[in-house]
Amino acid sequence: MMPISVVFETHSWSIDNDLGRATGWLPGALSDRGRELAAELGARRRSDGLAAVFCSDLARARQTAEIAFADSSIPILLDWRLRECDYGDRNGAPATELHRERARYLTEPYPGGESWVQAVDRVAGFLRDLPSRWSGQRVLIIGHVATRWALDLLVNGRSLAELNQADFGWREGWEYQLSEYEFRR
Repeated sequence: MMPISVVFETHSWSIDNDLGRATGWLPGALSDRGRELAAELGARRRSDGLAAVFCSDLARARQTAEIAFADSSIPILLDWRLRECDYGDRNGAPATELHRERARYLTEPYPGGESWVQAVDRVAGFLRDLPSRWSGQRVLIIGHVATRWALDLLVNGRSLAELNQADFGWREGWEYQLSEYEFRR
């Protein structure tokens, strides 16, 4: 297997971001600012040698991809495994409240939802499927915190406890190389 070059971008700014809500598995929708940022993402990545764009099937991620690559021949492929952590009964809760107790839910599922370990394992399953079709290519993934945590865990060997303590540190994309080594773990 040849390495896969993965670019990760978060979904654009949503209405729930403006309201301070942790959307989780709720669909969410982009704000006006989010639509502008999605267009900027497209301008930044359209000529980046991408073979495909994979994104979470949640509305805020799907809208980001559709705006960014509206006039592009790059295929957009939705995958539910790229969703955010399912906060269960807490989907849509105030983000400050939800994240204050996030460490508790690293291994214990949120009531009616999943744990961060389960969310990251779900995303890792998607990543392990990439080589079957995309070996040696460059792809873009549009997702959420759980998506980035899975990449940092699988590629960079960071622990969930470490990721939970670190600031997410939003920026215009993260680059990862998925090699054969990551897929044998």
